[in-house]
Amino acid sequence: MKWFKEFSLGLLLVMFFSPALQAEEQQVPLAEIQSFVESFETISQGYVDELTDQQILSKALKGMVAALDPHSEYLTREEISKFREMTSGKYAGVGIEVEMIDGQLVIVSPIDGSPAASAGLMPGDTVLRIDDTLINDMGLQEVIVLMRGEVGTNIHLTIEREGDLKDFDILRGLVQSASVTNKWLENDVGYVRISQFQGSTGAEFQKALETMKAEHPLEGLVLDLRNNPGGVLQGAVSVVDAFLSDGIIVYTDGRHKMSKAQFNATKTKYLDAVPTVVLVNSGSASASEIVAGALQDHKRAVIMGTETFGKGTVQTVVPLTDGSAIKLTTALYYTPKGRSIQAQGIVPDLEVPQANLVLQDPGFIVKEADLSGHIANGLGNKDINGLDMENNFDDIAKNDFQLFQALSVLKAFPKLVPQ
Repeated sequence: MKWFKEFSLGLLLVMFFSPALQAEEQQVPLAEIQSFVESFETISQGYVDELTDQQILSKALKGMVAALDPHSEYLTREEISKFREMTSGKYAGVGIEVEMIDGQLVIVSPIDGSPAASAGLMPGDTVLRIDDTLINDMGLQEVIVLMRGEVGTNIHLTIEREGDLKDFDILRGLVQSASVTNKWLENDVGYVRISQFQGSTGAEFQKALETMKAEHPLEGLVLDLRNNPGGVLQGAVSVVDAFLSDGIIVYTDGRHKMSKAQFNATKTKYLDAVPTVVLVNSGSASASEIVAGALQDHKRAVIMGTETFGKGTVQTVVPLTDGSAIKLTTALYYTPKGRSIQAQGIVPDLEVPQANLVLQDPGFIVKEADLSGHIANGLGNKDINGLDMENNFDDIAKNDFQLFQALSVLKAFPKLVPQ
């Protein structure tokens, strides 16, 4: 049997053929198989609704694989088609990354620019109903199929948020967004947002850096991975490689040789020693956590925000002879220092919860410059030691407190570190 292997840790997967794993010799469990045959016949002959043999077998396989862990799953031929559609990064739907947690469908993150993000769905929301269908005990791919549809068609979601029920009517749209966007926060501090990790993310990240460097010297960088649900491991490795010249980026380990792999930094660096703050939160999962964990272990960046999601497993997609497949958890991934973040998450170096900041009016104050006849400072009133704050600094403080704190750290960094 050929293994359709992916080292991709979110829902968007990149798959490629690899040699078959050698099955260990073991005795066929005839007694257990006989029990399965008897159960199959009992359901076929006695269940209240008539089911085809294929329906019974499909449900049996789904139950068997789903019982292993939240990420392993049996995929029918129809679900495999939808699954491959998602790996292309372009599909019609609402645009949310979801996980099954204790039998509940929990939103990890809405994708930037998606209908779900525009509607106001948030990380941590639990989806209870899709249109008229309760999703109790449904498989993840079954739920995804329900969410898909033609562009422009309506979908009704009932979600639970902090104990309250909320209803959303959302028009499905074409979910396709660039994984990397960039802008300047200050004259010399850049901002790069990675919304999800795709196969092209490494090249997009490099292009964003080169574009900014061509415009202005880059003296600081904010890398925003908040609400990034993960994606393709190779994309995460390429981003980390932009910060490091050598050393381990991430490695995976499992029962079989095929599940053991190590990814190392190369000699090509784009960022040298540019001070960097990485923003994360509970919506940062899998590949995002690889980036944060690697940069934290190498002390190459300050990780700021709140504890991440904690998904540290690798899934492998194994095609079956009838065109269906099994998505099976085959390994855990580890940070350079050997940390597994599975069900743990990355704890930031600086824990900064998101907050709404209200700037107070200082009221009436008198400064030296307001006094009649004050003496000029002799440097043309230019403050060569103070922070070069632009008008948008206050706006950042009010609209995004975590980003404001990241920018504050980067602006103070040259004053704290001996040059």
